[in-house]
Amino acid sequence: MEYAKSLGCNHPEIVLHLDHGDSFELVKSCVDMGFSSVMIDASSKPFDENIELTKKCVDYAHQFDVTVEAELGVLAGVEDEVSAEESHYTRPEEVIEFSERSGCDSLAISIGTSHGAYKFKPEQCTRDPKTGRLIPPPLAFDVLEEIEKKLPGFPIVLHGSSSVPQKYVDIINKYGGKLPDAVGIPEEQLRKAAKSAVCKINIDSDSRLAYTAGVRETLALHPEYFDPRQYGKVARAYMTDMYKEKITDVLGSDHKLVNCD
Repeated sequence: MEYAKSLGCNHPEIVLHLDHGDSFELVKSCVDMGFSSVMIDASSKPFDENIELTKKCVDYAHQFDVTVEAELGVLAGVEDEVSAEESHYTRPEEVIEFSERSGCDSLAISIGTSHGAYKFKPEQCTRDPKTGRLIPPPLAFDVLEEIEKKLPGFPIVLHGSSSVPQKYVDIINKYGGKLPDAVGIPEEQLRKAAKSAVCKINIDSDSRLAYTAGVRETLALHPEYFDPRQYGKVARAYMTDMYKEKITDVLGSDHKLVNCD
């Protein structure tokens, strides 16, 4: 916050968010430490148990003006030690009851995204005959549209939305990595989602790929390097470029700080 103010932003809109909290105790500790928002991910639990745990977190967090994100529907993959072998879409017929009974402030849904750099199995995709690269299936925008109708104006969240940029995958593979058939969410689908009720799109694997590409490339070209400040320089630049592109060209979230004067 102080650094943002030193850059001339007198009223910085910065949050400290807990992602994929899996227990009330963890959520409570983050609230107590000053987090401005938390997520409780009880999506693996039965519907009523998900509501019960989410509501318990909401009741505590709201006492301190902390917002709570919940999840309904299951994403495949592993994120923050929360894992699932299989995914299932969010059921639009459940979202009204869930949001009203739990009191959550935003809702993460499942419409085909997943965690990690292998978001789809080869058998779920088609293959480009020219490049041999996988073409993933489209997201279930019909599910998103039904949820929007059920909860007009309610903040929706998408997790597992990395696009797995091929340029970083190629660099990793060129310099000793092994990421065959890594595939993500096409950016045109993220652009479409960003124009809907989706207010937050989580992107993590792309950052890891960009950083890993920079490290592998630098160490291959400069095997004498041993200082992280040396081999991390290109990695950080790749990460910065990646996020700039996402913010401006994909998500359309640039220049959204309303109080940055």
